Amino acid sequence: MSKVLLLQGNQAVVEGAIAAGVKFYGGYPITPSTEIAEQLAARLPQVGGKFMQTEDEIAGLGAAIGASMGGKKAMTATSGPGFSLKQEMLGLACTAEIPVVLVDVQRVGPATGQPTSPAQGEVMMTRWGTHGDHWVIVVSPSSVPECFWLTIRAVNLAEKYRVPVIILMDEVIGHMREKIELPDDYSTVETVDRVRPTCKPEEYLAYGTTEDNLVPAMADYGSGYRWHVTGLIHDETGFPKGTPAGTVNALNRLHDKIYNNLADIVTFESYKMDDAEFAVLSFGGAARTAYEAVDMARAEGLKVGFFRPITIWPFPEKEVKELAGKVKGILVHELNYGQYVLEVERVVAGKCPVTLYGKYDNESATPQELLAEIKKAMGR
Repeated sequence: MSKVLLLQGNQAVVEGAIAAGVKFYGGYPITPSTEIAEQLAARLPQVGGKFMQTEDEIAGLGAAIGASMGGKKAMTATSGPGFSLKQEMLGLACTAEIPVVLVDVQRVGPATGQPTSPAQGEVMMTRWGTHGDHWVIVVSPSSVPECFWLTIRAVNLAEKYRVPVIILMDEVIGHMREKIELPDDYSTVETVDRVRPTCKPEEYLAYGTTEDNLVPAMADYGSGYRWHVTGLIHDETGFPKGTPAGTVNALNRLHDKIYNNLADIVTFESYKMDDAEFAVLSFGGAARTAYEAVDMARAEGLKVGFFRPITIWPFPEKEVKELAGKVKGILVHELNYGQYVLEVERVVAGKCPVTLYGKYDNESATPQELLAEIKKAMGR
């Protein structure tokens, strides 16, 4: 059984978090993500969870990391300026392998920018925002129903791979309302729980792994299993080990536990690509325009298709390489000056022309505007 509701994207994220088993939220209100905090403040106590409004953005993610170490599925949410402040804590979660979900509802920047206008200016920041070599998973919904299901998937991926997962939204998706069908009983939703140790406490290695499984079992703090948590490079005991070999081993494992599982992690959508001679590539709120623009192009006899990364990091390298070998050109549309296009160009490596339609004037593109850019890129 299911129920049909009219929800904002931000509200759908809240319901997805509850369905996935999130029991803790720590954060600080900031437009245009504030509805996530407001709604979870009401919803979490209803399911035995805890909500904490912290003194600042840094503490919000810090509290969520602490709750996760205590065994709870945890998340936070923010927007551009707050995402900047959370970067140090994000790096700690990457290195210490603390599963946590961070929702970033993007707005125009830099600095205060335009708090209620749509943008996609944090695409590269989600991947490279915190210092050092680190690896995260980033998903980007394009509809209200997808906000619900991708939030569940984000929590599952965080728990499965012991990694921070970022849900990269934008003001368009966060604030738009759409019909959504939700399960009556969230217990029917497929969820993933982290693997906990089965050995004796005295035998537990906080970061012990095998060749077949690079994700260490994670004990709950207070459960009788002792482990050392640090932002320093560490060995399987959790204690610092800064030797050259120790550093290489630690960083390689953080990389490999994600990149050895791309088939499980990377998702995408293809729309009218079977016979397409030209492709539009877009994601998140910008992708909303692409469906109708492609339909309009088809109505004029142009063989145009649409490729939408759902997992934007890790980059869908295999799929974009295949795409470049099938079409005569790719138009990347994003709500910024040009960020994701750089990765598309790198992977395409000259196999076909790559064009950017970057829009950064506080408004989303219309299908007519995108169609005009498609024609221009096709030389029509």
